[in-house]
Amino acid sequence: MAQIFHRSANTLSRVTIFGAVFIAGFVLWAIGGIVRAPYFTNQGIQRQQPVPFSHQHHVGGLGIDCRYCHTSVEKSNFAGLPPTSTCMNCHSQIWTNAQMLEPVRASFATGKPIVWSRVHRLPDFVHFNHSIHVAKGIGCASCHGRVDKMNLMYQASPLTMEWCLSCHRAPEKFIRPKEEVFNMDYVAANQAELGPRLVKQYNVQKLTSCSTCHY
Repeated sequence: MAQIFHRSANTLSRVTIFGAVFIAGFVLWAIGGIVRAPYFTNQGIQRQQPVPFSHQHHVGGLGIDCRYCHTSVEKSNFAGLPPTSTCMNCHSQIWTNAQMLEPVRASFATGKPIVWSRVHRLPDFVHFNHSIHVAKGIGCASCHGRVDKMNLMYQASPLTMEWCLSCHRAPEKFIRPKEEVFNMDYVAANQAELGPRLVKQYNVQKLTSCSTCHY
């Protein structure tokens, strides 16, 4: 019987199969890189805001505690944004004619809240509770970075599931004493010794099941 395909067809088929596998692998690798890139995660991107509020000035310079503005962070899922009246506690006395603060004065006069551009945004299918993390000794800087050094606020961490799980799998690497949660300058003297002890003391569980954040 005459041979239908030339012998070179065997080589061609092998090259095609192996080539397809390598191409598929490269595509998956590229997609993985894209979804982790700052452009996709919004990491490091400063948002245009109606008022150029500086955490570096207010937190780092003046020493204002996080809870002064984010009043619900210890008892609610959301840290909360301060009402304009909180801003005016100080700015009715200082910088009263500053042009950059005109939106604040207008908001206070009309009762219409300032519409801030959200910096940290998780997908709708992800549930994050600020209060439980604060109660378990996870510092603000662990997720938000050194806010006290940010002139304009930006997202310091990627906030990917992989990033979240790195803490949930090994909370002893990140946990700190509860009295240091809001301390931006805190650095543990010996985290390897302190972490496991605090995990046990605060009854921290390594929650890695899907239902922890997706329900």
